[in-house]
Amino acid sequence: MGSKVRTLVLLSLFCLALFVSLHQARAAKSHNNDNNHNVARLKGRKELNRCNLFIGSWVIDPSSHPLYDSSSCPFIDAEFDCQKYGRPDRQYLKYSWKPDSCALPRFDGVSFLNKWKGKKIMFVGDSLSLNMWESLSCMLHASVPNATTSFVRRQAISTVTFEDYGVTIQLYRTPYLVDIDREDVGRVLTLNSIKAGDAWTGMDMLIFNSWHWWTHKGDSQGWDYIRDGSNLVKDMDRLDAFFKGLTTWAGWVDQNIDLNKTKVLFQGISPTHYQGQEWNQPRKSCSGELEPLAGSTYPAGLPPAANIVNKVLKNMKNQVYLLDITLLSQLRKDAHPSVYGVDHTGNDCSHWCLPGLPDTWNELLYAALSM
Repeated sequence: MGSKVRTLVLLSLFCLALFVSLHQARAAKSHNNDNNHNVARLKGRKELNRCNLFIGSWVIDPSSHPLYDSSSCPFIDAEFDCQKYGRPDRQYLKYSWKPDSCALPRFDGVSFLNKWKGKKIMFVGDSLSLNMWESLSCMLHASVPNATTSFVRRQAISTVTFEDYGVTIQLYRTPYLVDIDREDVGRVLTLNSIKAGDAWTGMDMLIFNSWHWWTHKGDSQGWDYIRDGSNLVKDMDRLDAFFKGLTTWAGWVDQNIDLNKTKVLFQGISPTHYQGQEWNQPRKSCSGELEPLAGSTYPAGLPPAANIVNKVLKNMKNQVYLLDITLLSQLRKDAHPSVYGVDHTGNDCSHWCLPGLPDTWNELLYAALSM
């Protein structure tokens, strides 16, 4: 009997040792898999961090561009519809932006509408925001041409709604972001005041923009005086005024926007091409330009306003994503309406043809949201 008991004890100990050994092996395998997963995740983050969407070059890509036809989009203002108003060339429509360090995902309007189903998106800024807002509306419309849409234009807020998806895309026109107040002396640009901000809250995505109007003088200037704190002045350094106004906007975002509920982006500084010396052709402007600059450098460098935007965003409590369109847009001296607008007067080297460059801004917006 004693021999049988010893045999059972030894057998039990053997089974226990085998169980422990198998459990440790499974644990080690699981640990290694977790490590491999973590390494892959970290590697993916590194690869994403190495991807700079905004450094690259323009290439001809007629297979994918343009993304829509202006004649089929009901949202384009006449001053941006260059083909309708006589622009004879079409090559500017066929360029695609190629980042150096990664591939730009192809814009998928149906995916965008599904992802933002029931959501509200608002562009806040000047006529460059208008350019980008109309572009995105056209790109989405081309993706779902049979979808029911509504289009309402107002002086302050305009709205395109994709009814089947419950997606609203709004534009709030405010060229300075800070207020223009009516006082006894006239129109006062108030650098420390944002009363309009109540209209910007409750959005699921906000894309801000400003700068274009800060440089205007004479009849096109939007104000008569500037209120800088307690001082009322006739004029001041425009870059200094822009910095103070943008700092007020940054404070408003930090105090009023919950980034867990609202994605916030800054559109970046859209350049002009009135002065050909900026790209080493002093006798030229955007008029008659047929192709972009090659490579990924602009002879004149970035405009000072871009440095101010970077400085203000870095000092914010909330992390606002900079859609850094400046350099890639500087290269597109060929993409402006020039004389090809509704009235053929003047030479518009500030805004952009649609279809055209703002479509790339929205492709980059799509990439930034996807990645």
